[in-house]
Amino acid sequence: MDTNKPLGLTASVGFQIGVRRTLPFFQEEAWELLTSTRGRKLWLGDATSVEFVKGHKFVTQEGTTGEFRVVKPLEQLRLTWQPVSFPNTSTLQIRLLSATNPGKTTISFHQEKLESAEQREEMKAHWEEVISGLLALSDEKFIR
Repeated sequence: MDTNKPLGLTASVGFQIGVRRTLPFFQEEAWELLTSTRGRKLWLGDATSVEFVKGHKFVTQEGTTGEFRVVKPLEQLRLTWQPVSFPNTSTLQIRLLSATNPGKTTISFHQEKLESAEQREEMKAHWEEVISGLLALSDEKFIR
């Protein structure tokens, strides 16, 4: 076993990062939050015409580009993701997982095909910030 391998480096998809947290709302509410204008702005960026359908391409005002590859309402989004500062395209997957307690949902962000440990750390911080922002929106009683 190679103990010198950098954290998050895989043989097949480059660097990857996963960030997840269980939040205090039902799966339907979590989906509504993620796909709402305010929620979407946190994780995707400021994009005016986003359709959550397979094959839909987007460009945000910040310059992030991508295409939705998998859209399973209430469960999963998988898309290509390339911020303007990235020379490469990565793959982002967002999953909503039922928690064992009713009224709670685990939101999971998983990103792969990152090109460096630095890019991995940048995205780890970003997804942690996004989850905190989603929690803040729910605290504002955005959903309920």
